[in-house]
Amino acid sequence: MSVGRTRIVALDTYDIRFPTSREHDGSDAMNPDPDYSAAYVVLRTDAVDARGHALAGHGFAFTIGRGNDVQVAAIGALCDHVIGREVEELCADPGVISRALVGDSQLRWLGPEKGVMQMAIGAVVNAVWDLAGKRAGKPVWQLLAEAEPEWLVAQIDFRYIEDALTPAEALELLRAGRVGSAERTRVLLDQGYPAYTTSPGWLGYSDEKLTRLAKQAVAEGFTQIKLKVGADLQDDIRRFRAARAAVGTELRIAIDANQRWNVQEAIDWVKALDEFEPYWIEEPTSPDDVLGHASIRRGVTPIKVATGEHVQNRIVFKQLLQAGAIDILQLDSARVAGVNENLAILLLAAKFGIPVCPHAGGVGLCELVQHLSMFDFVALSGSTEDRVIEFVDHLHGHFTDPVRMSGGRYLAPTAPGFSAEMYPASIATYRFPDGTFWLEDLRQLNEGVTA
Repeated sequence: MSVGRTRIVALDTYDIRFPTSREHDGSDAMNPDPDYSAAYVVLRTDAVDARGHALAGHGFAFTIGRGNDVQVAAIGALCDHVIGREVEELCADPGVISRALVGDSQLRWLGPEKGVMQMAIGAVVNAVWDLAGKRAGKPVWQLLAEAEPEWLVAQIDFRYIEDALTPAEALELLRAGRVGSAERTRVLLDQGYPAYTTSPGWLGYSDEKLTRLAKQAVAEGFTQIKLKVGADLQDDIRRFRAARAAVGTELRIAIDANQRWNVQEAIDWVKALDEFEPYWIEEPTSPDDVLGHASIRRGVTPIKVATGEHVQNRIVFKQLLQAGAIDILQLDSARVAGVNENLAILLLAAKFGIPVCPHAGGVGLCELVQHLSMFDFVALSGSTEDRVIEFVDHLHGHFTDPVRMSGGRYLAPTAPGFSAEMYPASIATYRFPDGTFWLEDLRQLNEGVTA
């Protein structure tokens, strides 16, 4: 590392978009034409790493196309909080920047703690953790797992959640989680972390493609797949029948409605699919409707209810847990205010005994969220029972430290950082609207119109 105090000297943002809608990748009942996108941020420093490379922290918020420029602008609005800060201070205590950003009295008016600004804060906070991991020479999951419980508790904002989880309870959970952590680290490095795949189940795929990819998932070692549902019941019945024929009766099949239904509609629709034994119903209704989720859970049991990818903060997660509204908690690495808030959410889940099965897919979400689940296994819950990380085989090659899979399991990343760094060439190609891909796309469109 460079000698002396070093600082953040720039916050660079990029609007990165991929044309995934053209193959119906990512399509579901609410989002039929997503173009997976990243509102991307790079925190540049005046330091160098052990290899002599410029030290930088990378992060992003995930969107699905239109509006990504709004998300980029929100991230850029945070630059005054970041530029000039000492790298050593931020890496020693990422909570410093988390508290500064979440606590900004004027930014809070735009939320508070929700929506575009919350995701912007998450992108910057995650970039700080990426920087901290690189500076420490450790992947973020290991940085977290080896941290002292007192330090981890100090990273968390307990406002609004102390009626469900106190700092003392969090400390007790983390201290208990350290017992046996060395052995679990060896298990993780040897065996990886279990995954499930959504790749066969996009709503826009043909039955033939669904069947082919479902069989492929079984061959690759996955023990669970997921189907998108909710647009047309008869289509869902037909597609579910095809999936069951492809994978048999033993493999778990989850279903995901992406917030499509009203409460009673969700109950009736899921019951209509009961013959195919869905494992969980994900996002059956609005992510803000805590009591609606509770009603659905009572109405569809023993089918489990899962939600979380659009839950906007730790407070809503607290309420879902207090109301007994979910069986599976699906945190998202880029929806809330970064690692610090996700630590609170993991601890809430541990307190209530609810398994965490994170949302992933998208652009880079698999890369990020593996670190959170692996920390949870090594140093908090100590378990992978009924816990799986979502996997979607999209766009990993654009990252310098992409996820690695073997036998339907995530292999633990070993490179320092948060696995968030994209190749400069990918940024230059897919930057919107002036990346080389999009300029060529526009040229072809104009030539087609002219012809």
